Amino acid sequence: MSRNLFLRIQAAVEAHDPYFRQKRNAAGKLGLSSLQKITASLRMLAYGVTADFMDEYVRIGESIAITSLKKFTRAIISIFGAEYLRSPNSNDIARLLAIGENRGFPGMLGSIDCMHWKWKNCPSAWKGMYTGHIHEPTLILEAVASYDLWIWHAFFGMPGALNDINVLDRSNVFSELTQGRAPAVDFYVNGNQYSMGYYLADGIYPSWATFVKTIPAPQNNKTKNFVRCQESARKDVERAFGVLQSRFVIVRGLARYLEPNTLNDIMIACVVLHNMIVEDERHLHPQLDNNTYEDIEEGLPTPTVTHDRTPEFQDFINRHIGIRSRDVHSQLQSDLVEHLWNIHSLG
Repeated sequence: MSRNLFLRIQAAVEAHDPYFRQKRNAAGKLGLSSLQKITASLRMLAYGVTADFMDEYVRIGESIAITSLKKFTRAIISIFGAEYLRSPNSNDIARLLAIGENRGFPGMLGSIDCMHWKWKNCPSAWKGMYTGHIHEPTLILEAVASYDLWIWHAFFGMPGALNDINVLDRSNVFSELTQGRAPAVDFYVNGNQYSMGYYLADGIYPSWATFVKTIPAPQNNKTKNFVRCQESARKDVERAFGVLQSRFVIVRGLARYLEPNTLNDIMIACVVLHNMIVEDERHLHPQLDNNTYEDIEEGLPTPTVTHDRTPEFQDFINRHIGIRSRDVHSQLQSDLVEHLWNIHSLG
């Protein structure tokens, strides 16, 4: 995290929550400053250290460090969550579609997958519910990430005994699409028109119109080329998980807190901070083919976002059925196989 970004966060948090403002006690002695409390919180997030590790580094007690961490994560979500953990708007959709087209996947909006966070201090009464294939209690983060490691969707807190399909059934990843409030997405693949963007996913996800999965045991050069391209592009979300865990070691190690709400605040705050760092460092990493965001968006039709009231129930059902269409999924996958093979042949 750059110094400028840290100072921006410090100023916003101090203005948002009086707890972080330096005050004098009854004897007139100055208490802890916002820099001490925020630095302690960020060190616990970034290095995964325990609260009592802070006593010598920033002269802060264990109980104050824990309280600061809890209040800091809630403040980050409250201040920056609406901006840095939002659904893509019209300009974002146009940019993602342009990059997807450039990578051989017209209509692609990102990649989706789940990550497990081990819960060391899970209450004994809940261990059976939170223990899955890892054989330890875990909590699940479902995320959608794009090529630049930006996380567009984060759904956290499901028990580790669930698989990716169970988490998807409880997730709100398609809520705006089913309610008719998502930006319009129209694209062509192999001469066929489609009206919904899609995410790249692994084999466990269902065969829906909004997912493009790999092909198990490809038999010819066309399908082998598609599998290679799909699995390569789908690594975006895996890379995002890796960078998130690298930047915030607390979500890579063992969760020590007892309250699920505290763990939820920590995870979502780490995702928000991750996106803030991605935005702050964007100029350091040239985009595909050295295109800037402005160059990618120039000349593209900008989808419009509707703010009308929620459609009637039948329209909601029709959209829900459209998302889960296996026929559209099969057709889209076949068209992408041909599209990528044509690109490969021309190359």
